[in-house]
Amino acid sequence: MMTFKKLILLSTMFILLAACQAIQPPMPTIVAAKPTATVTGTAVPPTATPTQTAVMPSEVTATPELTETVMMPIVVAETTAPPPLEQLNLTLKPVASGFAKPLYLTHAHDQRLFVVQQAGQIMIIEGGVTRPTPFLDIKTRVGSNGNEQGLLSVAFHPNYQKNGLFYVNYTNLEGSTTIARYNVSADPNVADEISEQILLTIPQPYSNHNGGHILFGPDGYLYIGMGDGGAANDPHNNGQSLNTLLGKILRLDVDTGSPYGVPQDNPFITTAAARPEIWSYGWRNPWRMAFDAATGDLYVADVGQNQYEEVDVELAGSGGGQNYGWRLMEASHCFNPTSCDPATLKVVMPIAEYPHSQGCSVTGGYVYHGTQFPQLNGVYLYADYCTGTLWGLRHEADGSWSQAELLASGKIISSFGLDAAGELYLIDHRNGEVWQVSVE
Repeated sequence: MMTFKKLILLSTMFILLAACQAIQPPMPTIVAAKPTATVTGTAVPPTATPTQTAVMPSEVTATPELTETVMMPIVVAETTAPPPLEQLNLTLKPVASGFAKPLYLTHAHDQRLFVVQQAGQIMIIEGGVTRPTPFLDIKTRVGSNGNEQGLLSVAFHPNYQKNGLFYVNYTNLEGSTTIARYNVSADPNVADEISEQILLTIPQPYSNHNGGHILFGPDGYLYIGMGDGGAANDPHNNGQSLNTLLGKILRLDVDTGSPYGVPQDNPFITTAAARPEIWSYGWRNPWRMAFDAATGDLYVADVGQNQYEEVDVELAGSGGGQNYGWRLMEASHCFNPTSCDPATLKVVMPIAEYPHSQGCSVTGGYVYHGTQFPQLNGVYLYADYCTGTLWGLRHEADGSWSQAELLASGKIISSFGLDAAGELYLIDHRNGEVWQVSVE
């Protein structure tokens, strides 16, 4: 989840750092021409870390073809050049309110919106009205005393309309990350709470940096974002150690094995002493991930330590195994050690970063592919939790990246979300509100 740092007022003037451009109003720096699509290095040899008690998979399973499961709407590519990002006039439309510390929003492949509340409930918005009865209420199982603990996300199985299965990520009463599966009951608006099957339990040495996002990829596998375990500065070097699940993005096959399987093409499945569930490493606290529905690229917002926030992009077909830098790097800057040659570290640099003079904690969003606002098509929206500033980031046809500040919302943005049609929403954590992102 987001790190609660001292709120720093956002500067009213900002700098776009790009070759051959004049000084313009401030915004995150674009630090790479394009993301790396190949494995860029090897991990630091595994070191001693807090003991893990995660349930190990019982078997290795074959990988489905990348085209078998489609998670989000696929839209035919635009044939005309999109407008400059600076011309987009973003606005917010109220959808629903009255939620208690909402953290996430998603859909179940139908018209309903599901809102995750931090204390352990999932509520349903249907037809603009919030149902009074929770879809899921597991408050007695969820530990949410820490600012970054609680029920953190939900992911509905790609075949949910047939099998009724969904997955949640929460911290339990001991503070450990718990990945669990549930069934819907005979009532489509109420889950069967006693159907819980715990797939994975990961002890957390501290209460913060739990990550918390789970989502299905276009390959049908479940991806799990894990923070480095918390405290500060990654004291156990979990981000660079392959013998722990902390500081990683994991990739599981939840359709085979007991309680799950490991895809046969996971990058470290044959690496001695490495956990086979690992897809990528070098993460501090990934707070929201999203696959581009049109390209399959994976966008990850990683919360920084004391100075920088970052957005990373993994191109579709990369094969996993990439090192995203933490704690060697904080964004594109040397961290531990404080002096280094980034070119020799063989880590994937972020696409965009911003300093804490512009915010405190990044909240990742989505690449828009809805139909209501075609001028927003292909734009990745992300925000700062403390300032409520929204930026747009777009991968241009010539391979370059462009971005612009699109809205000063004034919201405490804990998450973005998509509905089944690909329309985009954001959540105000403090005021318990859901807003639709629109363009005038």
